[in-house]
Amino acid sequence: MSLAAPTPASGPTGPAWLRLFAPAPAAPIVLTEPAAIERSCRAWQRRVLFFTIAGYTAFYFVRKNLSVAMPFMEHDLGLSKAGLGLFLTLHGILYGISKFANGFFGDRCNARVFMVVGLAASAVLNVFFGLGSAVVLMGVVWMLNGWFQGMGFPPCARLLTHWFPPRTFARKMAVWNISHSLGAGLILLLCGYVLVRINWRMCFLVPAGIAFLCAIMLWFNLPDTPPSVGLPEIEGTHLAEPAPETTGDFMKLLGQAVFRNKFIWLVSVANFFVYILRYAVLDWGPTMLMQAKHLSIGNASLMVAGFEAAGVVGALLAGWFTDRWFAGRPMRVGVFYMIAATVSLLLFWKAAGNSRLWNTLLLCASGFFIYGPQCLIGITAAKLATKRAAATAVGLTGFFGYLSTVLSGWGLGALVEWRGWDAGLLALIVVAVIGILFFIAAWPAKADGYEHKVA
Repeated sequence: MSLAAPTPASGPTGPAWLRLFAPAPAAPIVLTEPAAIERSCRAWQRRVLFFTIAGYTAFYFVRKNLSVAMPFMEHDLGLSKAGLGLFLTLHGILYGISKFANGFFGDRCNARVFMVVGLAASAVLNVFFGLGSAVVLMGVVWMLNGWFQGMGFPPCARLLTHWFPPRTFARKMAVWNISHSLGAGLILLLCGYVLVRINWRMCFLVPAGIAFLCAIMLWFNLPDTPPSVGLPEIEGTHLAEPAPETTGDFMKLLGQAVFRNKFIWLVSVANFFVYILRYAVLDWGPTMLMQAKHLSIGNASLMVAGFEAAGVVGALLAGWFTDRWFAGRPMRVGVFYMIAATVSLLLFWKAAGNSRLWNTLLLCASGFFIYGPQCLIGITAAKLATKRAAATAVGLTGFFGYLSTVLSGWGLGALVEWRGWDAGLLALIVVAVIGILFFIAAWPAKADGYEHKVA
């Protein structure tokens, strides 16, 4: 633990509502004994990791609930697959834009306030969506939900890069990354349960209530930076250059650390192809398994939840492999994961038939190998950009990731409606192969830590 003086916070100024998001000021330093500081730091790190995982899991509860409800909305509201895919695409595009735009803001805001506001607003919109029947109005509400969903990842990136040193960052972020699979897997199980016993509208109302409770929990438990709770900055996260004091200085920093870094652009484009695979299975998985593999909604939901559960293990091991065997070069691990993901999807399509066992095993294998690269891209972007621009960098990768919903949402829905599920699965294999090429192009990407001058 370093005893360096905390960096003064700078952030949004202007109207009172905007100042609410300003970074928390440095608190007086009470602890002076190195051992006491170390104990306090470790306790806060565990707290940050736990509550950011819980918070981002809750964001999934009010975002990925739509995929389970879609087959029933298709029947009750008379929607086509292309129409449902358009819901996914418009939501995903606005979410990607929001994730990128809020990355700028997230690097200079109070992470606790930012995350709580986004989660609470998303829960409110889920209530309106669950009670709606007018298709156009529901589409607008779901698009707005996409915007507030973009307020989830940037504050997590800010917190993780401020609280964890570079030497353990890949492993800690891999642990945090289980929030993706936890959220998506648990909401599949919850929605599958309420669908069978009540109706599809409860897929939005029940998760909204859970998200509200989680937002309250985050408000009382999340910190901002270590100095905001009276601790020094974490050892290894210091930057040689002073913190930018003006918007112009901050934009210059972003240009140097993010927009002129070719590897951040490469991993962002790679994320586009990884997210097509991920959301094709997550959004269309229940529908595909019911229609192409002739399974019940209960079995289909469990299998897609298994896809997510396997993703937890895949992401954790990807982070460990990066730190332990690949000298902090995440994209090299990603190359091998992407090759294995391609093979798993191919076997799922061509070899599994209608066997519930083989479809489950191969879908789980696909999740294991897809979530590894998805996690590694965030690790790479955050480490390359340093803690001062991490939210912007992961926002850029997120923008490309959710731009993919043009293909994974509307595009895949239209293709399947026109040519069937065989055409849709063939398209996913092509996407996976292209993704491999971008991971190979980013093979040399490495960030040694944050103690360097951004150039």
